[in-house]
Amino acid sequence: MIARTLTAKLLDLIPKFPVITVTGPRQSGKTTLVRAVFTDLPYVSLEEPDIRQFALQDPRGFLANFPQGAVLDEVQRTPELFSYIQTVVDTEERRPYILTGSANFLLLEQISQSLAGRAAVLTLLPFSLMELKQAGYSYDHPESAMFNGQYPPIYDRQIPPTDFFPAYLQTYVERDVRLLKNITDLNAFVQFTQLCAGRVGQLLNLASLANDAGISPNTAKAWLSVLEASYVVYQLRPYHQNFNKRLIKSPKLYFYDVGLVCSLLGIRDVSQLQTHYLKGALFKNLVVGEFIKQAYNRGEHAYPYFWQDSRGNEIDCLLANGDAGIKLVEIKAGKTVTDSYFRNIRYWQNLAGKTATAYVVYGGDRSLQMGDGQLVSWRELEQIYML
Repeated sequence: MIARTLTAKLLDLIPKFPVITVTGPRQSGKTTLVRAVFTDLPYVSLEEPDIRQFALQDPRGFLANFPQGAVLDEVQRTPELFSYIQTVVDTEERRPYILTGSANFLLLEQISQSLAGRAAVLTLLPFSLMELKQAGYSYDHPESAMFNGQYPPIYDRQIPPTDFFPAYLQTYVERDVRLLKNITDLNAFVQFTQLCAGRVGQLLNLASLANDAGISPNTAKAWLSVLEASYVVYQLRPYHQNFNKRLIKSPKLYFYDVGLVCSLLGIRDVSQLQTHYLKGALFKNLVVGEFIKQAYNRGEHAYPYFWQDSRGNEIDCLLANGDAGIKLVEIKAGKTVTDSYFRNIRYWQNLAGKTATAYVVYGGDRSLQMGDGQLVSWRELEQIYML
């Protein structure tokens, strides 16, 4: 098993909360993680029809089988259990219940209604580049990292991306999508997801997306919510504090895993990425996704931002750093450094009237201190988020 960074936060929360919830996309390693950490707790999968039926028909009797707590996997399948778990943890001193699930909105809704103040919520995404590096996995170039993605079965079970992602998408549509929303035309939903992949890293325009998909804007909004709830896509929000200039306020659309985007785009070989028109956007997705993974691995639920004004000047990623201010991160897929890499950083510094810590992440292998900021190899992103 490849060690997961989230383990430390999980262990830290065990004595503090009676219920710990681990959410994340399907196949991100949630079950493997909690079973490895909580080896002395019984494990129950609520994906199994007979177990699920028992839990739904007799929740008190079901929970009575676990007087010392339990790991309840895919618990979004039995939302009725949450109220009964609340009663148990309020009236009896027990070992914790560890809940896992792959449908974010369903879980959070039930937790906020029944387990508010009693449950800690953690998110486990696919492997980070640092986790893979520490486990001895390395890529020859960033295109390989983008093509393969970071889902655990690709590494633990050596499943080629060209086999894994089509099967993953089929399972996701048949299980999670049906659970989250009654979508009758699943083929249209898959096409919608492919259209989202073609807009990775772009400003979200729901009207245009709906028009291309042949659906109404309201349907597009609902389907996008399904993709967000199941950890397929997320919206990167714009940063617009303390600026008088007219700024872009629409979010940008990104995916949690770049390998899935490549599959949706029909990329079947890593060599296709060398000249692909979305190579730069995919590289940005890879890097921004790493910052999100590190935040989640610390138990934080904070996303980075981007900044863009009406003239097209932009900063790809801004990381909030508490009282220390913010970090500016420009992301360039190229391997040859040019002065233009720092141009937008200089523009932002002059406009803001203050100096922020600045980085340029690029597709090369060497990290260097430059006059306008730090040049950071895509292999060494910990230089940014570990500070």
